[in-house]
Amino acid sequence: MDFHADPLPTISVTQLAALMADPPQDLQLIDVREPEEVAIAAIPGFEVLSLSQSAQWAEHISQRLNPAAPTYVLCHHGMRSAQMCQWLRSQGFEHVTNISGGIEAYSIAVDATVPRY
Repeated sequence: MDFHADPLPTISVTQLAALMADPPQDLQLIDVREPEEVAIAAIPGFEVLSLSQSAQWAEHISQRLNPAAPTYVLCHHGMRSAQMCQWLRSQGFEHVTNISGGIEAYSIAVDATVPRY
């Protein structure tokens, strides 16, 4: 992995909520948490692509998602989503953004009905 690449773009959870209120037609939302985490707390509209299951989806990622579309990645706190963002960029995805603070921050700042764990 090239750590000297451009810095990874990030978005706050409040900016994400505003974006989701009037989303672009081609918006792609990815949740990289594990299925048992998603069962506890999830945000509607996110496609679950668990990092631990990447062998099942990685090979076909460019057919499953549009590499030119805006892509936002979520996890619990923002670390795994940053890894996924870096990987997507290495696969030719052009507009990848990490959701800073993850679903934990979303629950605190945007929607308290989303359970925290």
